[in-house]
Amino acid sequence: MIAFVQGPIAAISAGLAVVEVGGVGMAVQCTPNTLAGLRLGEPARLATSLVVREDSLTLFGFADDDERAVFEILQAAPGVGPKLAQAILGVHSPDALRLAIASGDEKALVAVPGIGKAKAAKLLLEYKDKLGAPHGSVPAQKPLAAGPASWSEQLHSALVGLGYAPREADEAVSAVAPEAEAQAVTDVGALLKAALRTLNRAR
Repeated sequence: MIAFVQGPIAAISAGLAVVEVGGVGMAVQCTPNTLAGLRLGEPARLATSLVVREDSLTLFGFADDDERAVFEILQAAPGVGPKLAQAILGVHSPDALRLAIASGDEKALVAVPGIGKAKAAKLLLEYKDKLGAPHGSVPAQKPLAAGPASWSEQLHSALVGLGYAPREADEAVSAVAPEAEAQAVTDVGALLKAALRTLNRAR
């Protein structure tokens, strides 16, 4: 098992970071929030989980060991593969997810692309005794550090990375533009949640 990768960030694209390790570029699938904390050319350490399939080896990367542990627990539920587990963590931090499960918050799970009401109800039962209690207070989403991409480009890439069509991502970006303009400091994490709510209502 590859427990973590560490090295300079060689490339960042929608849903993917390339970490240079000993002269080799390791492609790591990451959530938008994890990608937001990375910068090209700067060193980074990502906790990782290797998912082995008959026809593929996929490395998933996380901001810390707790996020990786939750990712692996999520996949224990029937019908939850690595992509859906990653989508859940793309919307909720580990402690926010623990709080949602503990409180039976079905709406929090429905906010995740690919989860409807029926599936959310099943997952609440499935995860009830597996994730445990929140480790601490659930922090507010941190504003993303300034980078070369605008908030709209970051948000669009995040939505496409979560599986939405470019056209749907365009519409969601337009829908949350007034909220973005009203923010003193652009919080792409909060805008992502607002965009997901907009997309869920449209479906």
